[in-house]
Amino acid sequence: MVIETPSLELDDEEIDRIFQALADATRRDIVLRTLREEVSISTLAEAYDMSFPAVHKHVAVLERAGLVTKHPSGRERIVRAAPETIRRAQHLLARYEQVWRDRIARLDALLAEDA
Repeated sequence: MVIETPSLELDDEEIDRIFQALADATRRDIVLRTLREEVSISTLAEAYDMSFPAVHKHVAVLERAGLVTKHPSGRERIVRAAPETIRRAQHLLARYEQVWRDRIARLDALLAEDA
């Protein structure tokens, strides 16, 4: 499955990586935090009741999905959200929503005919 709009195109593997990454509550929270501001992995680790390596693994999953990027800043690794990937996922969901809305509209039209 490929989305028609070239700039928003996602292939099946990308879709799987994105939604598997977002299936975890900690990773969703990391995305939210990094949408607000860039943050170091060390700072992220302080926010969760888990080890630094565990948080680092969560960030790695998000990075493979294209939802965040990491860049060095001295000894730290700074994490920032990737809004474009989020936008691409939203576009996919909007397509599914449109299918659902079209079905509801057809049902409404049928019910209006019967009335």
